[in-house]
Amino acid sequence: MMKIRYGTGLLLGGMLALSNVVMADGDSYSRRGKSADVAPVNNTRYAKECGSCHFAYQPGLLPARSWRKLMGNLADHFGDNAELPQEDAAAIADYLVKNAADRSNHRRSVKISDSLSPGQTPIRISQVPYIVSKHDEIPARLITGNPKVKSLTQCQACHSRAEAGLFSEHEINIPGHGPWEDD
Repeated sequence: MMKIRYGTGLLLGGMLALSNVVMADGDSYSRRGKSADVAPVNNTRYAKECGSCHFAYQPGLLPARSWRKLMGNLADHFGDNAELPQEDAAAIADYLVKNAADRSNHRRSVKISDSLSPGQTPIRISQVPYIVSKHDEIPARLITGNPKVKSLTQCQACHSRAEAGLFSEHEINIPGHGPWEDD
């Protein structure tokens, strides 16, 4: 009788553990381990050089192939010349590629990577299917029509902890609108 209870307990415990894996696997991040959002920027050279002109996007927001493409054409960086001394460009490219979405265990980075087809190389975070899908219910008037936001690329406008790599939908505060309530 004791063996039956012990065996039943093990079976139930195993089923619970398996159900947690299956639920997490629905989000597809369990295969690389759980972690929250994307890794924050921890490279002072990148933060200084790139963050002086725009939000210092975390490397985990794009795959390595996208960062290689971006860093390979700094002479035409979205219409601007963003060329850097060779040593700085190489060090920043190395940092971005090594910490890219397809090399990260962070939850949203994994989702970003998983949303891309193998040949897809977005050079803008606003071209990443996962990021587009996370914002598709928000009316354009609150993003592109909002002078304090203007674009999906302005992460920090609505995500108050974007610099820390935190993009929870429960912490969104759209300028001129307030918190975003997902239906």
